Amino acid sequence: MSARPWETRYGHPVPWTSAFEAIPLHEMLSRTAKRTPDAPCLDFLGRQFTYAQIDDMVDRAARGFQVLGVRRGIKVGLFLPNCPHYVVAYYGALKAGGTVVNFSPLYTADELAAQVEDSETDIMVCLDVAQLYPTIAQVLERTRLRCLVVGGLASALPSGKALLYRMFKRRERSRVKPDLRHIRFAALLDNEGLARTPAIDPHNDIALLQYTGGTTGTPKGAVLTHANLSINAQQVNAIDPGRDGEDRILGALPLFHVFANTCILNRTVLNGGEMVLLPKFELKQALKTIQKRRITALPGVPTMYQAMLDSPDLERYDLSSLRVCISGGAPLPVELKGRFEAKTGAIVVEGYGLTESSGVVAVNPYQGEQRPGSIGLPLPGTDIVLVDKDDPSKLAAPGESGEITVSGPQIMRGYWNRPEETAAVFVDGRLRTGDVGTMDDDGYVTVVDRLKDMIVVGGFKVFPSILEDHLYAHPAVKEALVIGVADRYLGERPKAFVTLAPGATASAAALLDHLNAHVGKHERAVAVEIRDALPKTMIGKLSRKELVAEERAKVASAA
Repeated sequence: MSARPWETRYGHPVPWTSAFEAIPLHEMLSRTAKRTPDAPCLDFLGRQFTYAQIDDMVDRAARGFQVLGVRRGIKVGLFLPNCPHYVVAYYGALKAGGTVVNFSPLYTADELAAQVEDSETDIMVCLDVAQLYPTIAQVLERTRLRCLVVGGLASALPSGKALLYRMFKRRERSRVKPDLRHIRFAALLDNEGLARTPAIDPHNDIALLQYTGGTTGTPKGAVLTHANLSINAQQVNAIDPGRDGEDRILGALPLFHVFANTCILNRTVLNGGEMVLLPKFELKQALKTIQKRRITALPGVPTMYQAMLDSPDLERYDLSSLRVCISGGAPLPVELKGRFEAKTGAIVVEGYGLTESSGVVAVNPYQGEQRPGSIGLPLPGTDIVLVDKDDPSKLAAPGESGEITVSGPQIMRGYWNRPEETAAVFVDGRLRTGDVGTMDDDGYVTVVDRLKDMIVVGGFKVFPSILEDHLYAHPAVKEALVIGVADRYLGERPKAFVTLAPGATASAAALLDHLNAHVGKHERAVAVEIRDALPKTMIGKLSRKELVAEERAKVASAA
């Protein structure tokens, strides 16, 4: 097999050797606004914004951020669901010269506080909704944050919906403190815009700190430059043969996740398409929106496609406008792909990427040969090399599986303020993914195992060590192990196994309640099982593999 077997039969519509321009992310928006100012950029629950309108709001947000002190090196956090505020604040902070830090609305106050301090975030953008504001208000009091920029959801809605929201959804809004540490989003934009846009070096200026657990459970900020993200958006757009046609994408995946940040936000703005944003994925709302707005593209995780197929009302909706669905975040079952394609007529392509790679590394061709079960071919300009699972300095033996390593213009600079972890995750200039794969004679890659213990819950990463730490904090727990168990809807869910300290008493239900009270919604365990002993290695280290084998055997037996 050649070093790059995909070159001989490259299935994407542009050459693998294609080169891309490194540009500031906000420049993508400015260029599109100049090219097609009146084209729809964003639809939020029925309210449409043109590219000219969004570009103007971004320009004014950039000036507002500069007044607050944003410049090169200053971090602006986004603690937001999918909404116009996210898009405007994201590009506005970048245009001001700052760096964006995404914060998951699923996180607890403790998790948010730790990320604020680690990332050195000074300003946080949020909404006044009751599900979010009280949590971030706690973080403001406990951390280095200087201020909150607080938006109102009603201001982003169509006039009729805004009136109803203000009249009947008062309980869903929090009272915001009237002090100097709280700035209204409208006040941020209350200016005439930038007099001059700061110079940005795409290759060196940091656009985004995107937090991930990487190969351990300790959250780390992946340092992504303007070049990393703008080129990945161009790579993803280049392989879409339908990019010159109607382009209307459903934004149901959270923009704070790197997959959506690249494939929904940056790629669509680059191409001049329309983003139809939903605050979150809700089945009926998603189906109605696809039908009403004639959605052409649906990036999602396998659980979203499964939920649609499971809907008893699926036949009531016309989904014929869907052209392509990009699946990522977790392995896509071959049977699920086939059923969804048969029901909708859309093409479902599986791809692969990591936070550390700006989002996307490889994908099956949209119109070329797809190989179900594989993650397809590398994006243009992206190199994939398999290395020995035990010694990453050596190449994997021909025909054998190996750890997937990646290089390309979208690969992060490193982890924020973590030189040792950065050194450990690179080998010969390539990113070690922690995933084990095979590569066939045509360059198609298949992920077959994981070196990491990471659990993927509906596309979100959950790290067992974090849950185990919370279990160890309970006085009755002596030992704890957490593994991922199969879940038909979410792919995996955490399950905990514990032994009790001598003389201690605690029920499995009580331990489950204790654990789930201390973690985010996506991290909650499905069960806690109390045992007399947990499996250990020959040197006495707790071992997960026996528990994983037991759970897989249970699934096989039930099947």
